[in-house]
Amino acid sequence: MKGAGTGADGKTAPSAGGTYCGPMTDGSAERLSGGNMGDVYRVGDAVRRPAGAWTPAVHRLLREVNRAGVAGVPMPLGQVEDGRELVSFIDGCVPAYPMPAWAWAETVLLSAARLLRRIHDATAGLDRAGPWRSPARQPAEVICHNDFATYNLVFQNGEVVGVIDWDFASPGPRMWDLAYLAYRIVPISEHDRSDTFTPDERRRRLTLLCAAYGTAIEPGELLPVLRERLVDLAEFSDRMAQELNKPELHQHAELYRSDAARLPTNWQADLAEEGPRGEGQDGAV
Repeated sequence: MKGAGTGADGKTAPSAGGTYCGPMTDGSAERLSGGNMGDVYRVGDAVRRPAGAWTPAVHRLLREVNRAGVAGVPMPLGQVEDGRELVSFIDGCVPAYPMPAWAWAETVLLSAARLLRRIHDATAGLDRAGPWRSPARQPAEVICHNDFATYNLVFQNGEVVGVIDWDFASPGPRMWDLAYLAYRIVPISEHDRSDTFTPDERRRRLTLLCAAYGTAIEPGELLPVLRERLVDLAEFSDRMAQELNKPELHQHAELYRSDAARLPTNWQADLAEEGPRGEGQDGAV
């Protein structure tokens, strides 16, 4: 669910500046655009999504995170006759590329990092049993969302209040999620710089992100993890392009490989280097 939706009658759901801010519907199926891995529909207070062998593990995760008191996480509601899953709709705005100006506010960066920390803390002691749609990674400190980025975040009054699209969650290290959030929200991507930040501001935002997350993770520690993350995501995108017959995902893979190759080795000295600006691309998952 990333961006404006199109209803079953072909009408476009209300949107603003690349953002889906949907009111409650009248009960008819409303297609939510932006997902690259399958069609997603909203029906009233529920969202219908493709399901698979991973769905029981993800639903268990969502129930436990809700039980831990973390607000803004969908609640599983079961499955419908055709096998699709049902999860609760999280009310608010979900931005899409090109990102609206408010998506680059410092309050967005800080509230996103804090929500990610709350989720990670809530999952630290949970059952790791799968199967999961994404491979588990070591050290399996928490259960990662694996696509925790601006286009999957729900906003109210300029702050992050929730996160959607959990189907690729799996056990992994905290930095696996935090590095990808930094990539999208600082941003670090060379092709995602419609934000007008200076190089020094970008370094400051990375420092703020790590501080808001609130562990001993240092900005320089994220870059090697991000490089591995992007190479892995490029391989995944190429594989999905073939399996889903979506050749546009090959373009995503090219972006990830390009960004992985350009990542600096010393964030304090080299993150200041400017790259070409562009509107960016949505995530592959």
